[in-house]
Amino acid sequence: MAKNIVIFGEVLWDIFPDGNQKLGGAPFNVAWHLQAFGANPLLISRVGVDDLGLAIQTKMQAWQMTLAGLQIDEIHPTGTVKVTLEKGQPQYEITADCAYDFIDHQQFPPLGANFWLYHGSLALRNAVSQGSFRALQQQADQIFFDVNLRQPWWTAVTINSALAASQYVKLNTEELTLLTPEFASIDLAINHLLSQDSLQQIILTAGEAGASLYTQGDRQQISPQKNTTVVDTVGAGDAFCSVCLLGLTSNWPPSLILERAQAFASAVVGIRGAVSEDPHFYQPFIQAWRL
Repeated sequence: MAKNIVIFGEVLWDIFPDGNQKLGGAPFNVAWHLQAFGANPLLISRVGVDDLGLAIQTKMQAWQMTLAGLQIDEIHPTGTVKVTLEKGQPQYEITADCAYDFIDHQQFPPLGANFWLYHGSLALRNAVSQGSFRALQQQADQIFFDVNLRQPWWTAVTINSALAASQYVKLNTEELTLLTPEFASIDLAINHLLSQDSLQQIILTAGEAGASLYTQGDRQQISPQKNTTVVDTVGAGDAFCSVCLLGLTSNWPPSLILERAQAFASAVVGIRGAVSEDPHFYQPFIQAWRL
């Protein structure tokens, strides 16, 4: 298994209508899952000097995640998101000007060579974190871009720039349509993206319809099991993405990546929130995959 994975972006608290708070942020969720699977990622993010920030540090330490890339911001608060569920689908109200918007590249720990870089979209909304990301981007060996568009916190210019620098991309069908409105079909849009720059592989998720993995001239597809129990879909895409990244860095074949990513995402939608704090939740996958 490849060990040198750097995760850049937001860590925050998802706050549900009943007042329940769950750890969140796509990069954090991916890092949390990867840690459970033994990949030991380095999370580069930023939290405030507040109770929520301290709670994140405590949770990370309990999960044996390194704090080397977690910066402390004395001005801006730890990130929060109000989550509401409409017909089972999450809707997000994302607080602006949080600590993760001000990630400082001068505070990066030593990164080593030949690392994989994972990032999403949200932490690119602010010029400070975006500038720090650009500095990190130039050092990465391989880049995995998890497109997670949250209105109004993205622009086509920023997303297209990130796409042009990435080798691997994950997005859903709605995001694909938003980014490529000029194309009449999914296949045309995918082919257009794959024909550009350095992009080698696109993973397209479609909820209940499953997911597809595209490379030049090839497509593999998988559907979820029909007996999947759904508590909420918060973090389902992050769960899928974490296993895709694990598989890519471990040289699994594409069909196996899809199969395992779908199985894990189906398990995560059966719990409240994006991650489980119970190590036993991960054990069946660790044993089945022989990690």
